Amino acid sequence: MDDEPLALNVLVEYCAQVPFLELKGRFHEALAAVEFLHENPVDVLFLDIHMPRLSGLQLAQLLPQPAPRIIFTTAHAQYAAESYELPALDYLLKPVRFERFVQAAHRAQAALRPTLAPTPTEPLEHADEVLFIRQDSRLHRVPVADLYYAEGQKEYLMLYTAAGRMLTLQSFRGLEELLPPGRFARIYRSYLINLRHLEFVERNRAQVHGTLLPIGETYREAFLEQLRFHGRAVKW
Repeated sequence: MDDEPLALNVLVEYCAQVPFLELKGRFHEALAAVEFLHENPVDVLFLDIHMPRLSGLQLAQLLPQPAPRIIFTTAHAQYAAESYELPALDYLLKPVRFERFVQAAHRAQAALRPTLAPTPTEPLEHADEVLFIRQDSRLHRVPVADLYYAEGQKEYLMLYTAAGRMLTLQSFRGLEELLPPGRFARIYRSYLINLRHLEFVERNRAQVHGTLLPIGETYREAFLEQLRFHGRAVKW
């Protein structure tokens, strides 16, 4: 659902190109979408946030139960932390790239599979828990849990991982779009950290896997709010 016709048309075209997606409806107006969803249950809802009369965040709280999995699509990055409280399965920033849309669709498909106990021969991580990083003309497989933090170096990123350092031609935004939502935080213009490996936070720096990194004033409040959301006590 999206109140912008061009953005909605893009999502419709993307849906048509993903074999396991079947489009059940498209809406420009929130209340019409709510009425349809009460009569026609769906598995996944692509939902804009910034809309007139009723926002996507408000609409999400009116959905019938069991509610569909929600993937937010918006041009406003500041809603990300609030969207995870619903919770959202994914958060796509406009203009939505097709490869990012496909990744979100696969994440929804994995989430909708029946939960089964893994056997000894089954992998313990889902496909969306692994990154493939290009370095030296090769794609290297990096488990998300093994990424400690990323450091920006002009048009490159230096990734610090359990297997060592990796230099790749990538932007912070491009990396953030590949990572699971809510589990990484930008703390400085040149640092993105994995909260799983955060050891402690001081007033202007954080230690991640034994390394002290600066916290920039621009990112400080959003970072602390993300820590509060994750249940960590933060007082200054």
